[in-house]
Formats: sequence, structure tokens, C-alpha cells
Amino acid sequence: MGLATCGIAAGADRVYAALESAIRKQEHNIQLRRVGCIGYCREEPLVNIHLPGKPLVILHRVTEADTGRILHAAATGDVPRDLALCRINAWDPIVGDKLVFGTGFEDIPAYETTPYFAPQQKIVLRSAGLINPEDIDEYFAVGGYTALHKAITEMSPADVVHEVIISGLRGRGGAGFPTGLKWNFTKEEQSLRKYIICNADEGDPGAYMNRNEMESDPHMILEGMLIGAYAIGAREGVIYVRAEYPLAIERLTAAISQAQRHGLLGENIFGTDFSFSVTIAGGAGAFVCGEETALIASIEGQTGRPRPRPPFPAQKGLWGMPTNINNVETWSNIPVIIHRGGKWFSGIGVPENSGTKVFSLVGEVECVGLAEVPLGTSIRTLVFDIGNGGLRGKAIKAVQTGGPSGGCIPASLFDTPLDYAHLTEVGSIMGSGGVVVMGTETSMVDTARFFIGFTDEESCGKCVPCREGLKHMLMILDKILAGRASVADIEILEELSGLIRKTSLCGLGQTAPNPVLTTLRYFRNEYEALVERSRSS
Repeated sequence: MGLATCGIAAGADRVYAALESAIRKQEHNIQLRRVGCIGYCREEPLVNIHLPGKPLVILHRVTEADTGRILHAAATGDVPRDLALCRINAWDPIVGDKLVFGTGFEDIPAYETTPYFAPQQKIVLRSAGLINPEDIDEYFAVGGYTALHKAITEMSPADVVHEVIISGLRGRGGAGFPTGLKWNFTKEEQSLRKYIICNADEGDPGAYMNRNEMESDPHMILEGMLIGAYAIGAREGVIYVRAEYPLAIERLTAAISQAQRHGLLGENIFGTDFSFSVTIAGGAGAFVCGEETALIASIEGQTGRPRPRPPFPAQKGLWGMPTNINNVETWSNIPVIIHRGGKWFSGIGVPENSGTKVFSLVGEVECVGLAEVPLGTSIRTLVFDIGNGGLRGKAIKAVQTGGPSGGCIPASLFDTPLDYAHLTEVGSIMGSGGVVVMGTETSMVDTARFFIGFTDEESCGKCVPCREGLKHMLMILDKILAGRASVADIEILEELSGLIRKTSLCGLGQTAPNPVLTTLRYFRNEYEALVERSRSS
């Protein structure tokens, strides 16, 4: 039973309880297990059925009323065909042996031909929705911690860093800085005490990739952090999770405890002189704490406000010590890179953009959910092939990528590849991977106003351009929407956006004007129409 937050919100916990009760009463020889979320949120609640020698079958939109016939079918070696979404004959967990489930049920669509899954390539989500995130033995069964063993018993720290460098992995938190180079900066610092941090402060509206990764495969993240700690010489790590993710915190806490019991965290791991411990720090939900220096301040018990750089965290970070920070998805890629090799990883995606990226597809799109695709995949593939186009067949006007600091991209540019350079060219950013789809009835001026309102509210207020500039942008946008603006107001709005981008202290302020700048670039007619209406009234 898929029991991540999205599934629970759709009623999966009630279905689980009904299945559990029915199995107990009928004394079926059936094992019931929890798994995470495979990503197809539109079809929740999801139930996986594996009968001996048969493919794994995923049932969708299951209700409590379906439990009786599901169990009856399973007891007779069958599955309810009307609930079947797809079947999986075999699965490659990337770091472990191929899982062969079985054959049969040929009338049920194969996973690889299902439109939502067909364009995807699972690396980060390699085990999400297939293993129990609360059971370390299931993580072992799909090759868990073998990459860590390889790293600390067969490779030097320099070898590990080199492998990450040649993989081409870039930070998946938004900035896209090369991960291996970032590690090397911290590694080269001469200090008896170093830290690594996992940034799980996912604050973009509509983004929930990191939440699902933590809820579905927490040991994957711990293993990546352990490898990173060995590479840079850190003995302590912190996972900074927003408090609004209670299930993620619960499962990470359990995973840490399990890893400690198995000797995978603590002293002398695998009988070596490498020791490492991890703690969890809960964030208070401040968007600005996604910025590295604000995050560090928050962990230290201070108000989450960015500070000028240099010094960078690699030189002076947590408690003044060299610190390496990567986000959840970045750490999740590390075991794969060490197991398969950096060269293998660099062969996925496009030049300068290696690997895959997990996107949350939300808004006015038919198939909402999480999708993991090779970098360089087009926006069109994500929205139309995976997302099946506009909600209820309606036309799509634009998408916004990169969260509230991203840009709005018109449908005419949907052939744009989803990579760092091309998104920057069209005025947007990758961000952490949120993609909001907007229909033709959406006002782009109102959309820009929403996101400026969000960043204005979330600004820490430390620097004048962000603190005062965003307030003035909000006032002008309100004036335009109220029909009281002139052409000069549009020009001031544009000029102010450029000024805030150039002079703000941190990434929040530097990227906050993107929604306005892109809507002015591609949908200026909507601004002008509102101004013209104010003239005529």
C-alpha cells in the first residue's frame, strides 16, 4: 500500500486499515506492507499486488469498498482487472540485482508503455513506491549501502570526489553548482571539524519532490550523506527538514535509528576509522532558509537571515567550521554514482546537464504527480506526454518553473529543454523542480502578483532592495490589477525588477522579480490591456 503523504491524503491509510482488518479476519496467507509513493499522485490510492511467479500489478484509485474483492482475487491467483493500472515484470534498482517479479497478466498494460511512466527514467525514485521505507532490510535487498561499503573500503576520499566530478552532477537545489567541485572546496579546508548538511527545506508552492524522497526512501539519503562525509572528512551531519513534513521526519528518524543499530552510523563504520553521526533539525517554514547561510543561522538557533559571502560555507559554515550543503535530491544520486561510476551517470541527460531531474507537475494539467526525466527533456514532453495536457482537455497558456523565483514560460516555447542553460535563456530557472501549469483563463498579471506577494512575505528583510523593492512591486501590481495604472507604472515595474535582481543580498531577492520580468516579456499585452481599461474607464 502506497503510504506517503499524498496517498494518505487520498485515503490510503483507510484502505490500508481495511485490508489489514480483512486479512486478519479471513486468515489469508497474504502479507501486507507499506511502501512509499511511485509518483502517480493523480491515481492514488495505489496498491501493489505481487503473486508468486506473476508480475507486480499496480492497482489505482482503490477504495475501502474494493478491499474484499482485491483479497478474493489475490487468494485465487488473480487481480481485479478494472482496478489495474499497469504491471511490472522486472525492475532495475540501479545499485542492486535486477528484481524479476514474474510473467503473465499480458492483458494489463506494461509499466514501460503506460503514458505517464514511459518517458521517465528512475534514478532518484528508483525504489520509491516499491520498498518499505520503514524497513532497512528492504533497502538492503535492493543493494542499499553497498555503494557506501565500496567507497570506504575500496576508494580514497579523493577517488570519491573525483568520481562525483566526472559524473557532472550539479546541485539539484536550484543553483546547479557542480557537486564534486563543491565537495572539493570543503575537503581542501584544513580543519579538525567539518560538517555536512542535507537541505530538506522545500518551500516552493506546489513542490514536493524532496518530501516524497524522504518519505519513500530515507536510507538512500543517509547513504549519500555518509559517502559525502567520508569524501570531505566530516564526522557530523545535519538534515534540515521543514516542520510541515512530519511523516518525512518520522521516517528519517526511524532510518537513522536502524542505521545506528546496524553499525552504519556511529563509530568505526565497516571496521574502518571512519565515524559519522546524523541529527535532524526542524525548520520553522521560512522560505529564505532554503538559502545556505540562512539555513546555517537557523540551525545555530539564530533568525534565518542570509549573510554576505565570502566566506562561503565551505570555508566558514556551521559553528564557524567548513560545511558542505546539498539538497535531498543531490545526496540521493550519490550512491548510484559510486556504484555505477561517474562516467555511466554522465551518459544520461545532455552535455553540462548530467543525470535526471525529478519534477512535481501540478496546476491545470490532467495528470498531476512526480516525474523523473533525463535533463534536456522538453517542457512539451513533461506537460503533454507525461501530464496528458490541460485539465479536462483545456488549452494551456504557460508553465512556471523554479517556484516563486522562477519564470513563466509561454506555450510557444514548450520545446525548450529542461536544463539549466536553456531555462535561464528564456528567463526562468530550474529551481528545485516545481512546474505549475496554467490554463488560458489564467491572468498572468495576477500570477505575477501572487508570486511577488509570496516572496515579499517570505523576505527576511535584511537588505533594502528586497525588503522595500518587493513591497513597491506589489503596490504597482495591485494598482495595475485595480485598473488605476498608467504605462509609466509598467515601465517603473520593469526598471525596479532589474534593480532588485542586481542589488539584493541573496538568491531570494535576486530571483524574486523573475515572474514579473517573464510575464512582461511574453505577456506584456495583458499588462497593457489592464492599463488601457483604466484609461477608458
